[in-house]
Amino acid sequence: MKHKEYNIPFSGLKQGKHKFTYSIDNTFFDSFGYEEFNEAQIDFLAELNKMSTMLELHLKGEGVVNVDCDLTSEPYDQPISGQLELVVKFGEDFNDEDDEILIIPHGEHQINIAQYIYEMLVLAVPQKRIHPGVLDGTLKSDALDRLKELQPKETDENSEKNDPRWDALKKFLTDK
Repeated sequence: MKHKEYNIPFSGLKQGKHKFTYSIDNTFFDSFGYEEFNEAQIDFLAELNKMSTMLELHLKGEGVVNVDCDLTSEPYDQPISGQLELVVKFGEDFNDEDDEILIIPHGEHQINIAQYIYEMLVLAVPQKRIHPGVLDGTLKSDALDRLKELQPKETDENSEKNDPRWDALKKFLTDK
């Protein structure tokens, strides 16, 4: 079975809370074929609450991934954090269609959380990745210089006010 180290054997555990910690790096994401991260260092905690009829899993991860900026292609460290609550119930067949409820067959004695860890951490990265130096203006890059050159030039405000094409439309704003 793939990702054996992320199996949580719950059958031998007493009822109550149990903690499992993991240190996740790039090899974890490479095993899923995900190559968006240059480097990853994430501390992960899985807390299992075993009850007589079901299990509750609280998954929490915090760390840093090194990604490339979408504007400049410069690598930078992006802090990420995420958490997921998962209820595990027992039923006839395996069913993971619901994001918050997992149904496993009655005879199972362990649960693999690797897929949940992967999805949670990949979704924790912002969709638009922008280097912090771009936002505060401290990053000097050829790509940024080129973007500034190609940026549309601002027009003089007076010429915009006197543009006859807009005069007829501006009347609609004042006419009521």
